[in-house]
Amino acid sequence: MLKNTESVKGNKVNGDIVETAAEMLRKSYDSIYGGFGSAPKFPIPHELMFLMYYAKINSDETAQKMAEKTLIQMRKGGIFDHIGGGFSRYSTDRYFLAPHFEKMLYDNALFIIAYSAMYSLTSSKVYLETTIKTADYILCEMASPEGGFYSAQDADSEGVEGKYYTFSVDEITSVLGDKGKHFSETFDITEHGNFEGVNIPNLLKSGDLDTDFEAEFQKLYEYRKKRTKLHLDDKILLSWNSMMIAAMSMLYRVSHEEKYLRAAENAQCFIEGNISDGERLYTSFRDGKRSDTAFLEDYAYYIAALIEMYNSTLDNKYLMRAEELCAEAVKRFSDKNGGFNMCETTELFKNPKELYDGAVPSGNSIMAYDLIRLHQLTEKEEYRECAEKQLDFMSAQSQDYPSGHCMFLLAKLLNEAPPPRVIISAKGSPDISNLPFLANVTVVQADNKYPLLNERTTFYVCRGNNCLPPSNMLSEEL
Repeated sequence: MLKNTESVKGNKVNGDIVETAAEMLRKSYDSIYGGFGSAPKFPIPHELMFLMYYAKINSDETAQKMAEKTLIQMRKGGIFDHIGGGFSRYSTDRYFLAPHFEKMLYDNALFIIAYSAMYSLTSSKVYLETTIKTADYILCEMASPEGGFYSAQDADSEGVEGKYYTFSVDEITSVLGDKGKHFSETFDITEHGNFEGVNIPNLLKSGDLDTDFEAEFQKLYEYRKKRTKLHLDDKILLSWNSMMIAAMSMLYRVSHEEKYLRAAENAQCFIEGNISDGERLYTSFRDGKRSDTAFLEDYAYYIAALIEMYNSTLDNKYLMRAEELCAEAVKRFSDKNGGFNMCETTELFKNPKELYDGAVPSGNSIMAYDLIRLHQLTEKEEYRECAEKQLDFMSAQSQDYPSGHCMFLLAKLLNEAPPPRVIISAKGSPDISNLPFLANVTVVQADNKYPLLNERTTFYVCRGNNCLPPSNMLSEEL
């Protein structure tokens, strides 16, 4: 049972913080080059995910276009590694051309989720292709043989930032031969260079995302690996691995490629075998040793990963494990004054709370998401009560700067406008390949309450109090 969730007193909420956040993002949006604010641009995927769901439930084309243009501009820019896949940390300029070349596991996990979500909204193949290229980069360069994911690759090679990723015209010609000229014209490779005398491959000028250079990418990939090397941060962090598990699971739902689900399953097994001993989780693992403790974000993100594993497999073991750890998180981190503390114990005078959604969403935002999703999936009253208290607390805390709490606001929207509830009545294992990207799904055995239609697997779909007639097929509009 969930305990230690006393009512939050004295939290006054004024105005609609969701609308305020959306308006703040509109005002800071760069309508020419995408993203928000000016240089440097730190792309924040959970802002885009908030805008996507806001657009979906409000039929707001402007909000969706802000997210779309940002994702497309990033895909064209040098912040995306056109040769090997994956995204760098941030752009040093307004255009998403010249990145800080460090690649972080958490950025790439969150962008896999964001691009997968946009593909589910638009069916535009560029989003799926970007997601797949990013995930394949992770599986190739950031996955440990045991199943976990490493933390980061450095920006510097031989003391020079970006040396690994940049090329001269002569190098392109030498490696690609006759195809070098066309490649250079497409990817902005020039004699004078587009970055400190050398070139970052990008599509900002040509704008051509429908290219066919896979053979050339492979040649350049092998060439640059031999030319210089990147340092790998091989720590395996629970919270970041949890993000990637969720990301691979979501990618599986839109791509239907088993290797991404297998990667998520392997990483989840690695966590259970190395960074967990049942009720207790730990923060990290390296060289056969795990850390001594864990923080709120470790529990919150791993619970979210387990929820996504359930959503992709409908295997109740993931949902049950998420419930176990949610109870532990509430017991270990909840504060009688509202919200969740960062640490289980602390030597500090005051145990800090992480509330603001920075480069990654805060533990408190993810806990709001976890509690809402667990209530929607299980319909247990204890999750509803705990979620409402967390929503009240976070709503009060986000009043001064709503757009800095976009992951929490996404959770709030999911609570106010839930995804469809789908009951699958089946004999045996149903085909779940066509389930919506975002839905609350439960599988039951056919009985008098949920009888089969035409003696076949039957779907019962409800939005709020409105339910569709039972059907043997899911509506594409979900």
